[in-house]
Amino acid sequence: IMLLTDPEVESSLLISSDEGATYQKYRLNFYILSLLFHPEQEDWILAYSHDQKLYSSVEFGRRWQLVHERVAPNRFYWSKMGLDKEPGLIHLETTEALYVTCKLQNCTDANKGKPFPGYIDPNSLVVQDEYVFVQVSTAGRPIYYVSAKRDVFTPMKLPKYTLPKDLHVISTDENRVVAAVQEWNQNETYTLYVSDTSGVYYTLALENVVSSMGPEGNVMVDLYEVAGIKGMFLANKKTDNQVKTYITYNRGRDWRLLQAPSKDLRGNSIHCVLPYCSLHLHLHVSANPYTSGNIASRDSVPGIIIASGSIGSELTSSNVSVFITSDAGNTWRQIFDEEYAVLYLDQGGALVAIRHTPLPIRHLWLSFDEGQQWNKYSFTNTPLFVDGVLGEPGEETLIMTIFGHVSHRSEWQLVKIDFRSIFNKRCTEADYQTWHLHNQGEPCLMGVKRIYWKLKPTSRCVMGTMYSVSMTSGPCDCTEADFECDYGYERRSDGKCTPAFWFHPSSVSRSCTTGMTFLNSTGYRKVVSNNCTAGVSVEYTAKRQQCPIQAPKGLHLVTSEGMLTATLGTNVTFLVFLEEGDGARTSITLDFGDGHALTYSNVSSIEDGIKHIYKAVGIYRVTATGENSLGSETALLYLHVTCQLEYIHLSAPFVAVRNKELNLTAVLWPSQVGTVTYIWWIGNNTEPVITLEGSIACMFSREGINTVTVQVSAGNTILQDRKTIAVHEYFRSHLLAFSSNLDDHNPDVAEWRLDVSRVIKNALIQATGVREDQLLVTVLPGLPTTAEFFLLPDKQLTEGKPEKTSLSEFLLSALNQNLVQFTLRPGVQVTVYAAHLSAAPLVDTSENHSGSAMLMLLSVVVVGLAVFVIYKFKRKIPGLNVYAQMQNEKEQEMMSPANPTEATPSSHQLSMDFQCLNVTLAVHILLSLL
Repeated sequence: IMLLTDPEVESSLLISSDEGATYQKYRLNFYILSLLFHPEQEDWILAYSHDQKLYSSVEFGRRWQLVHERVAPNRFYWSKMGLDKEPGLIHLETTEALYVTCKLQNCTDANKGKPFPGYIDPNSLVVQDEYVFVQVSTAGRPIYYVSAKRDVFTPMKLPKYTLPKDLHVISTDENRVVAAVQEWNQNETYTLYVSDTSGVYYTLALENVVSSMGPEGNVMVDLYEVAGIKGMFLANKKTDNQVKTYITYNRGRDWRLLQAPSKDLRGNSIHCVLPYCSLHLHLHVSANPYTSGNIASRDSVPGIIIASGSIGSELTSSNVSVFITSDAGNTWRQIFDEEYAVLYLDQGGALVAIRHTPLPIRHLWLSFDEGQQWNKYSFTNTPLFVDGVLGEPGEETLIMTIFGHVSHRSEWQLVKIDFRSIFNKRCTEADYQTWHLHNQGEPCLMGVKRIYWKLKPTSRCVMGTMYSVSMTSGPCDCTEADFECDYGYERRSDGKCTPAFWFHPSSVSRSCTTGMTFLNSTGYRKVVSNNCTAGVSVEYTAKRQQCPIQAPKGLHLVTSEGMLTATLGTNVTFLVFLEEGDGARTSITLDFGDGHALTYSNVSSIEDGIKHIYKAVGIYRVTATGENSLGSETALLYLHVTCQLEYIHLSAPFVAVRNKELNLTAVLWPSQVGTVTYIWWIGNNTEPVITLEGSIACMFSREGINTVTVQVSAGNTILQDRKTIAVHEYFRSHLLAFSSNLDDHNPDVAEWRLDVSRVIKNALIQATGVREDQLLVTVLPGLPTTAEFFLLPDKQLTEGKPEKTSLSEFLLSALNQNLVQFTLRPGVQVTVYAAHLSAAPLVDTSENHSGSAMLMLLSVVVVGLAVFVIYKFKRKIPGLNVYAQMQNEKEQEMMSPANPTEATPSSHQLSMDFQCLNVTLAVHILLSLL
C-alpha cells in the first residue's frame, strides 16, 4: 500500500508491506503531481513532478531516479510487451514538442530514441495499445500521423474533405482505431470514423455525435464501449436539434435506436413506437473511481448494462430514471424512477444501488436477480451525506466501504459493509445457464454466434475470485452486413458502396512496385475482428492484381517541422512523399536552391528525411523531382532562411524644417536577417506606414517636438527604436569637435550620447548666455566624437525672421577661443570647439540667401583656380591629396548620421563650406611655394 503525504506539509511516501499494519516513510526531493504504474511490473512507477520532471522507481517508490526534464504533463507512457524492444522503455513528449523514447535506467542523449522526425504539436502524443499518434500543423491545418506496431509514421487518411479541427482517439482495441473528429462545419458535435488494422485508412461510422466539456476542460464525446461484448457501442447522435441514443453490434457498421420498455416501474403500459419514440441514455462515465457514472457494464457479466436516461422523442435531463438490460440492449426494464448509483457486487452476481441525492441517507438496495427485485437495507443508524463508495477487487467485492459525513462540518465517516452473510453458498455449475448473444433475433454478430455462461437470476451464491467468463462461438457465413465501405467509398441509401467524388479507384499505393502485386479494392472491406467465412466473402474481398507501371504522381515536399522558415546554420530536414507511382523505381532529386543538390535512387531510401544546412540568409526555391521511365513529377517549396535580428538603430535628423522632406533610415544588425517588414509610426498618425525598405521620406507640417517610431519584424522577432525630431520654421547649425580625451570615455551608446548632449548644451549656455529655448545639441554616433548644435529662431522677435548674426558669431567666437568646457568626470576636462578653425558661417535655413549665394559664387571661382593650380603642382605637393581625402571622409562621417543638409534650401550649402576650407588651404600652400 502506498500513501502520499500532503505536499503543502511535506513531500513523502508512506509504504506498507503488511496490508497497512505498519508504514515506513520515504522522503522525496520533489513534489508528486501524478503517478503511472507499469501494467505488468507492479514495482515500476513513473512520477511526474510540479516542475515538469519525470522520475522512475523500480522499487515501489523506495528509490527514485530522474528520467527526463521538461516533460509535457500527462504525455508519458510505459512500453507495451511484444511491441517495444525493451520492457522498460518510456514514451514521452517534451515541452519542446519532441517525441522521444527513453530507457528506464539510462535516459542519456546517446540512449534516447526519436521515432518521429521533427517537432509535433504540443500535447498531441498518444500511445495506446499498438498505436502511436502525433499531430503536426502545417499552414494552420493539422495533419495526424499514426504508427502501428511501432512502425514508421504515416499520415492518417480521413475522407479528403473532412478537414478536421479536432481529433480524439476513442478506442484502439482489437487492432482497430475508433476516432472522433470535429470537422470544419461542426461546433458541438463530432463524427466517428473507424480504421483498418493499420490505423491509416478511415471510413465513416456515425455523424453528429454529441460532445461536452469535462470538469478539467477536456472534451467528452457521448460514445460508450460496452464491456464484455466486442464491437458493441452506444452513442448519442444529434438529429434536427434532438439528441437520440443509438446502438451498434458491429463496430459502427450499422446503428439503430433503442426500444423503450413496454411497462413502467408500476406495471403500467408505455406507448412508445419507433422511430418517433425510443429509449435514450446518458453516457457519461465518472472520472472519479469512487462514484458511479450514468452508465456501467462489466466484462464479468456480459450483456448487463445499467444506465440512467429517459423515454421519448429525445434525451432529456428531466424525469430521469434508471434502466437495465440483461440481453445486451435488446430489451430494457425500468428499475428506479429517480437517479441512483448502481454498483456491481461479486463480479456482477449482485447489484447494489444507492440513491443520488444531496440529502443524508441511511438505506441501500440489493438485488440478486439482475434488478428484477430489490431488497432495502439500512447501513447506518445516523443518516449520512454519501461522498462515494469503495469496492475492493477479487473475493473482497463482497465488502464495500461507504464514506461521507454526518454534517457539513464533521470529519469523514467510513461505513464498512460485509455482504457475505447474505450469501448461503458458493456457485456451482447448476447455478449457471446459457445465454445467446443476438441483435433483435439475429444470432450472427461480428461473423460468429456467441453463447455465454451466466448466473441464473434465481441463484443466490458467491462466484468468487476463480470465476471467469465462459463463452463458446461458432462461425457464420459472410453476408453483406459483415463488410463496411472501404476508404474512398461512401454508402448510398440502398446500402451499396460507391466511390466518393474525390476518390480515384484506379490509384494504388506508392509502395506498389512493378512486378509485384497489390490488393485492388472492391469498395468493401471486412469489419475488423469479424470472423465470418465463405458466403459472399469472395465477392466482397479485395482482389490481388499485378502492380501497373505508373508515372510518379502526387509528389509532396515539406520540412519535418512543417515550417517554411529555417534558422541560418541549423539542419533543415526535408521530407518527400509520393502518393502514386512505383516508389522503388522512382528516383528523387532534391535541389536545395543554393547550388547544391542530391539524387536518391528511390523514395523508400529517404523515409527519414534529407538534411541540409544553409550558409547564407535568403529565400530559396527548393525543388523535388521524382522520375521514372514513364514520366516525372515536381514539387516546390520556398524556404525562408533567416538569422536572429539583434539590434536596430533609427537614423533621423535631430532638427528639421517645417514642410521640408527628410529621410528616415533603419539600420539593422546583422544587416542581412532575411525577409524584413518595417512599420513606421510618424508623428501623431494613428495608422502606421508599412514598407519592405529600410528608408522612408516624410515631412512635418507643424512646429514642435515630433516622435518617430520604427518597428522591424523579422521572423518571430520584433524590435523597435524611437527618435524625437524638433521641427522649426528655420534654424542654423554647426558641427562641434572635442578634445581627444573625450574619445577615451565614449562607449558609443544612445543613452551616453543623450546625457553628454545635455552637458554640452549647459556648457554652451553658461559660456555664451544663449537662452535654453534657442539651443539644441546632439552628439552623433561613432568615433571620433562629434556633435552638432542648432540655433533656433528667437520667438520673442518678429515671427518668420532670423535672429541677428551677432549671436551666431558670438557662439563661434566662444568656441574658437576654447571658452566652452565641461567636466566629464573628476580629472577629465573636455574642451568644446567649432569643427572649423576658420570662422565659417553657420548653415542658414532662412529665406535670406544673398550672403550664401555670394559665397558660393566666390567659392566656384576659387575652386576652379585651385583645381588648376593643384593639377599643375600635384607632384610637388605629395601630402595635399591625402589631406583632402581625409577631410572628405570626415565630412561624410560627421554629416551622415543627422543629415542636417536635408533640411536646407540648398542641398550643397554645407558641403561648400568644407570646399571653401580646402581651397583656402590650397591657396595658402600655393602662395608659400611661390
